[in-house]
Amino acid sequence: MERARVEGGGLESSLLQIVHEHQHRALRIRDQTDKAKKEALKNAFRVSDLLVNVVNGGVEETFINEKRIELEIRALLGTIMRYKKQMDQWLAASHAVNSVLKEIGDFENWMKIMDFDCKSINAAIHNIHQM
Repeated sequence: MERARVEGGGLESSLLQIVHEHQHRALRIRDQTDKAKKEALKNAFRVSDLLVNVVNGGVEETFINEKRIELEIRALLGTIMRYKKQMDQWLAASHAVNSVLKEIGDFENWMKIMDFDCKSINAAIHNIHQM
């Protein structure tokens, strides 16, 4: 019986040692898993930050481009308004020139009529004088 106890004690200590080693390995695996989880979370946050920075960089660049385009539009509208005013002035000037030319043409026509009338009167006086 003693022998069974000794063998039983050896078996019991072996089982205790196996259980102890199993618990020790389980703790090591849990620590490794926790470390891997923490590293994965850290990497996920890093990737998330990089993605947000890339997206925000694109948004920021788009916003800057939008502001530049708005400034260009305002500048172009100012230029268009200046050209419109200048065109209106040119139209007014060309209308004035056309009116003056029309008046000159009317005056020239009146002078031709007067010349013709004077020649007719002169011819009539000349005919009366010769008679």
